[in-house]
Amino acid sequence: MRTLDSTTSLRIAVQKGGRLTDKTLSLLEGIGLQFDDYKRSLLVKCRNFDVELLLIRDDDIPEYVQDGVCDLGFVGANTVAEDEADVTILRGLDYGVCRLAIAVPKNGSIKKVEDFAGKRIATSYPVLTRKFFNSKGIEVDIVTLSGSVEIAPRLEIADAITDLVSTGGTLKANGLVEIDKIFDSETQLIQTNKPLSEGKKHLIGKILQRIEGYKKAAESRYIMMNAPQSAVVEIKKIIPSLKSPTVMPLADNGMVAIHTVIPLSTFWDVMEKLKEAGATGIVMLPIESMIV
Repeated sequence: MRTLDSTTSLRIAVQKGGRLTDKTLSLLEGIGLQFDDYKRSLLVKCRNFDVELLLIRDDDIPEYVQDGVCDLGFVGANTVAEDEADVTILRGLDYGVCRLAIAVPKNGSIKKVEDFAGKRIATSYPVLTRKFFNSKGIEVDIVTLSGSVEIAPRLEIADAITDLVSTGGTLKANGLVEIDKIFDSETQLIQTNKPLSEGKKHLIGKILQRIEGYKKAAESRYIMMNAPQSAVVEIKKIIPSLKSPTVMPLADNGMVAIHTVIPLSTFWDVMEKLKEAGATGIVMLPIESMIV
């Protein structure tokens, strides 16, 4: 186990348990950080990197990072925005994607945003909700709840709600329909605005580089194929490669092997075009990480 130096080691806040925890820890493992079972401790030291993880409530992460207790934090953008935290957002991470939405009873009288004037809205996000309706010039009564927001209309606590929505299944189960969106959210990596040592800045740079490579790899695939030498020019036009593909001669005269990396989102369209151009034996492989 490495001995941590407070002037160079990083403390990173991670949600102790919830919808972001597993994916965040998988990301950290994916960029090479090795740590013991996080379920048994609030403070987990990495074995191979000058980093320790502080596992805390999601709602507390922006404040811990803002105050400099933690140097970095993985947290939902909705939580950062609701807390109006004084932090630097280093990058979005494309998981934990959801939206803060306005929902009303399916058979109620509220059909559009303008109908909310004077209505009661239950929410766990009073700041974002208030900002939204203020921007529309609509006066509403905010009822702040810490949980079970979706049942507020049924209990006649409120006329409508604002709540985080992913698939909309919870809203439907409670007889609610979404009529507008307040805020799009995803997991973010945030950094304290307190002064950082050069050693910490260096480590943060390394972590960001690794995350970029890890995310790029997840969105890409390594492909290999055989093709006639005469088809190489056409194939190079088809492949959306990071750089020029690798072309190697095969034992059969006039045949070559082509290796390259392409975005996963384009693979099937590209594959069909490659076959038309004469490529055969096309193989797609996942990539664990990459530096670009």
